[in-house]
Amino acid sequence: MVVTVRFTPGRPLWKCRRNVALWSKKYEAGGLLEELSLQSWVKSSGGKRLHIVVPLAAREGWETVNGFAQAVVQHIARIVPQRFVAKSGAANRVGRIFIDYLRNNHGATTAAAFSARARPGLGVSMPLAWDALDLLKRSDQWNVRTAREHLSFQTVDPWQDYWTCRQTLTAGLKTLGLKPAASASPRKPARSVRA
Repeated sequence: MVVTVRFTPGRPLWKCRRNVALWSKKYEAGGLLEELSLQSWVKSSGGKRLHIVVPLAAREGWETVNGFAQAVVQHIARIVPQRFVAKSGAANRVGRIFIDYLRNNHGATTAAAFSARARPGLGVSMPLAWDALDLLKRSDQWNVRTAREHLSFQTVDPWQDYWTCRQTLTAGLKTLGLKPAASASPRKPARSVRA
């Protein structure tokens, strides 16, 4: 599962980073995902956004994952409406941050970790430690020329536990009072999400 943090146009990234803190206890206070019994990791998109990544075991279908992501985003927009919005469009997020859950729709894509973006500057999507957000100047601060040098100075993989994490939405669905989506066709689990 991936949620994209789309910042307010024209608002400096450093003013938006702390809003991401609500998602994980690993970054100061907050910890919505931990309250839903889910571990999460953060990465730059290589563009203008941050991605919060929740690796899931291949158990639920995409309808359930997308419905869960939507419910989480709508919940946080309800409890902190002065900071977050669950409706897309620049006009809807003036002074607030849109949390995009639509990356979980069937057929949707997200830039994989370490991938270069096909746009001017060739920004690279970079896995980050939650506490490294304070050092992040821009979500596209690494590109194909600078990513290797950045990685050469890393002594610890910020996503070390990500690669072996196998978790389900069971507890989170229960906490939010949701049920897995019923499928018209025989249940076909989504492939394990590896951003």
